[in-house]
Amino acid sequence: MTKYFYDLHIHSCLSPCADDDMTPNNIAGMSAIKGLNIIALTDHNSCKNCPAFFEACRSQGLIPIAGMELSTAEDIHLVCLFPELDDAMSFDKEIEEHLANIENRPDIFGNQLILDGDDEKIGEEKRLLISATDLWLSDALELVRRHNGYVHPAHINRESNGIVAILGDIPEEYGFRCYEFNGKDDVPEYKDRFRFISDEKILICSDAHHLWDINEAENCLLIDDEPYSSSLVRRRFFEHLEQM
Repeated sequence: MTKYFYDLHIHSCLSPCADDDMTPNNIAGMSAIKGLNIIALTDHNSCKNCPAFFEACRSQGLIPIAGMELSTAEDIHLVCLFPELDDAMSFDKEIEEHLANIENRPDIFGNQLILDGDDEKIGEEKRLLISATDLWLSDALELVRRHNGYVHPAHINRESNGIVAILGDIPEEYGFRCYEFNGKDDVPEYKDRFRFISDEKILICSDAHHLWDINEAENCLLIDDEPYSSSLVRRRFFEHLEQM
C-alpha cells in the first residue's frame, strides 16, 4: 500500500470567485511543489477546464480527477468526482441545462475563463456559475450517479452552503460514504454530533480559490498501486471511496 496525498476540492479560473492565476498548469505546479499526488478540479457547476487540467497534471506526474462543485436548488454544495474525463464532460453538458439564466458580470463576480493545456484562453463561460442550479438534492445525487460519478457533501463544517447549515442534519438515506471538512478543527464536534461520521469517512480538502490555499501533503489515502499505472491508481482511488 502506498500513501497518496490528496486535495480533492480545487477551483480554477473558471470559477468566478477564484483567482485568475488558478490556471491548470499553475494548479498542477503548485500541487507538485507541495508534495500532493492526487488532485481534483472542482469548479462551480462546470467541468470545462478539466481537459486542460488533465494535460497539466500529466506533465507534473500527478493523478488528475475530473470533478465539479455542484450547487443544488437548496444551495447545498456537493463535490462530484468522476472516474473518467468523458463521464465528467457528459455530466457537464447535462448540467448546462440546469444553470440559472443569469449572465456573469466579470466586474462584480470575476472572470470565468476556459483554458487549453498551455493555459491559453479558448473561451469564457457567459452564464454565472456560482448560482444554484434547479436540481434538488435528491435529483442531483441521482444525476451524478447516472454519469458514473461519486458524490459527497462539501465543507460540511461551514455555514455557507454546507449541508448541515442548510438542512440542520445529514440525512442518512442519501447514502453518502464520506464527508468533506474544510480543515480539521471542527472534526471532533461533528463526529460527536453525527455518530456515523468516523475517521475513515472524513476527507480534508482545501476548497482552494488561490494557489496558496492548496493543501500541503498532510492528508493521504492508502492505495494498492501495483503494478503501477495512473489509470490503475485512479480506479483504485474510486474503489477506496466506495468502501469508505
